[in-house]
Amino acid sequence: MSRLRCAIALITLLAAGAAAAQPMECRLQPMDKANVEVAAVRDARTLALKDGSELRLAAIETPAGMQAEAARAALEKLVPAGTTLKLMGVGRGEIDRYGRLVAFAFLPGSQQSLQQTLIDMGEAWVGTDVGDPSCARLLLTTENTARVARRGLWTDPNFAPLPADRAAQLAAAQGRFVLVEGTVTSVHESNGIIYLNFGPPGSFAVTIASRLQRAFTVVGVEPARMTGRRIRVRGWVEYRSGPIIDATMPEQIELLF
Repeated sequence: MSRLRCAIALITLLAAGAAAAQPMECRLQPMDKANVEVAAVRDARTLALKDGSELRLAAIETPAGMQAEAARAALEKLVPAGTTLKLMGVGRGEIDRYGRLVAFAFLPGSQQSLQQTLIDMGEAWVGTDVGDPSCARLLLTTENTARVARRGLWTDPNFAPLPADRAAQLAAAQGRFVLVEGTVTSVHESNGIIYLNFGPPGSFAVTIASRLQRAFTVVGVEPARMTGRRIRVRGWVEYRSGPIIDATMPEQIELLF
């Protein structure tokens, strides 16, 4: 190979490496209420603001029980009273049904959202409604790193992903936000609902409304082709002839292999 070709090959490799090293971006937009001042921390994901309104940190869920206080303390340490935050959104509704602002929040000069910081510390999970695929990928990658490193809530085995083949254990988790891992044994559709089954009737299942199928498919989560795939799903456990999680957003399902 000539020196010129070697140089071109080296440049190509370096460029590819640089591209791979680029951080994933979370595509956010400025909100109408761009800057707010924190008055107090209400809980691990809710802030009281100086103007009397409240801010709900978007895209995350936080633990209950003893771990909830640790998560609240972590947020309070990050944003003491008087802190000014920059708010960004995903271009959807900014107010929830309780009248709270819902946004990604950034400390002055920081390129990393409070949400990502809390997830990285192991003080929060990625929620069921991130609102943007790029943001979901970034936050899920951060969560996986925190879980492998056993930070925060990941030091507690009670928060580990539950096996999908443990129907009794999952039934006992009814009403809780959990992560579940397992292999889909069959898929069927009935009355406008797609069922991802993890065993015989009465076993754990994930449901997806048929009208939402395209939203899942366009990001590579194809419900009709899930048989034999190992997945991780997140959401609240309900019980209807067996434990289930309703998946309404593609970010609730991660393909493991």
